[in-house]
Amino acid sequence: MLRKRLLQYIEESNGSVALFPEEKEYAEKHGLLDADKITVRESGSRFKEAYIERCEKETEELIAQESLVFLDQPITYLKKHKNEFVFLELEWFDVIGVEAVSIEVDDVFGTYDAMLGLKLQKKYRSQIEHYLENTLKGESSYDLLFNGEDGLWDLNITLNDLPDFNEGLTMLASYELIYEFLFHLLQTVDEA
Repeated sequence: MLRKRLLQYIEESNGSVALFPEEKEYAEKHGLLDADKITVRESGSRFKEAYIERCEKETEELIAQESLVFLDQPITYLKKHKNEFVFLELEWFDVIGVEAVSIEVDDVFGTYDAMLGLKLQKKYRSQIEHYLENTLKGESSYDLLFNGEDGLWDLNITLNDLPDFNEGLTMLASYELIYEFLFHLLQTVDEA
């Protein structure tokens, strides 16, 4: 899946392509493109073109559309605004087969949760579960349900259980961590 999507992105770029370190390493490892045709982008610029919304949790109504500057807020913003969630769409999510990612604070446990739709076939359940169980630190730190209507996995992850997550991160750093986690998930499924 990842190989196919990244190859499509490279082909649509017509010649020289600018990739982030994770994608560059993957493209070189799998022979998708000659190293001299790849320029490396700064990791922090991945979210420059992101579409960001703050929404009301109960009604899912839009509170405000935000700019990239909003992601400089500490992740603890969500603990102070428990009635909100942050919704983010990104071109690079398409490359890893993710619709969008929302982050919120769980009302009961006070943990940070990421919710997303993952575009993988149903037959990959065991590979997805294996990756989640071997990577996340908590006992029940994810919910995974296949949505046959949309043909994708509804995946909820407790961010607190990601190896490098802590409350000192900004929202941008948290989204970068989520992207990296999902990229490696797809890479693991692809190589299995």
